[in-house]
Amino acid sequence: MGKFKELLASQNQLILHGALGTELESRGYDVSGNLWSAKYLIENPQAIKDIHKDYLLAGSDILTTSSYQATIPGLAQVGIDENEAERLIKLTVQLAIEARDEVWETLTDDEKNARPYPLISGDVGPYAAFLADGSEYTGDYKGISKKELRDFHRPRIQWLLEAGAEMLALETIPNAVETQALLELLEEEFPAVEAYISFTSQDGSTISDGTAVEEVAKWVDGSRQVLAIGINCSKPQFIASFLEKITEGTDKPLVTYPNSGEVYDGATQTWTSSPDHSHTLLENTKEWQKQGAKVVGGCCRTRPADIATLAKAFRS
Repeated sequence: MGKFKELLASQNQLILHGALGTELESRGYDVSGNLWSAKYLIENPQAIKDIHKDYLLAGSDILTTSSYQATIPGLAQVGIDENEAERLIKLTVQLAIEARDEVWETLTDDEKNARPYPLISGDVGPYAAFLADGSEYTGDYKGISKKELRDFHRPRIQWLLEAGAEMLALETIPNAVETQALLELLEEEFPAVEAYISFTSQDGSTISDGTAVEEVAKWVDGSRQVLAIGINCSKPQFIASFLEKITEGTDKPLVTYPNSGEVYDGATQTWTSSPDHSHTLLENTKEWQKQGAKVVGGCCRTRPADIATLAKAFRS
């Protein structure tokens, strides 16, 4: 049994690492541009490690690497060659491991006994993140093939695992072809790795490219490696219906980490409209827990305090 499977079996809830770009921005860092938070792998990796540590101290059980926006073609656009891209992607794992080691040393025995030893999850963001045009929320990939998507994802997955990632987060996936590419890539080329997969949705009934949730859930149900499935970086109001439709295709544990309810404008790379204050993240998560949500947290526009609230509630 792998480490992620063990945690799913032994814990009632697993608390995810929260938003990275949001937290960098809140600390005064400029996350504009195509690399977004990944540019701080180059400019200030300590800033990323410090945020990892804060999420661990807040109670995260799964520490997600800062590799969402770090890809070979994305880094190439700013003049970084493949060898340096490999170093930077592996650095994302190193930073997470160092953060975990340093935080764990500060905890008392009682604090350690009250929570599982955190896992390092290699973040595999979508092809949309490289496009940097907001297509995480449309799934419009302009005709890219399944083979091209496999080629896009392969090196990052390989390097994350070589560097010590203990599982993968296939997150913010908006496109059906990309879903198939990732599932096939894991099965055929990385058969030992465990993962969860989470999608974006604009209506609670389909993933962002319009593919029915039930259909992609059936594909995931056939994967022995993808152990949990859910939704992230989507409005809280869509999540309950999305989870309901997932359960028509699989009985795997569910994953929820919504954004604040704000809307992302890919053209300006800004968040617009008002967040959803009708319910807190904790209130929403308790409702989703009744539907089977086991891996929970918050995505864009959420912060360590939100994760701390979840951890305190579920561990008590």
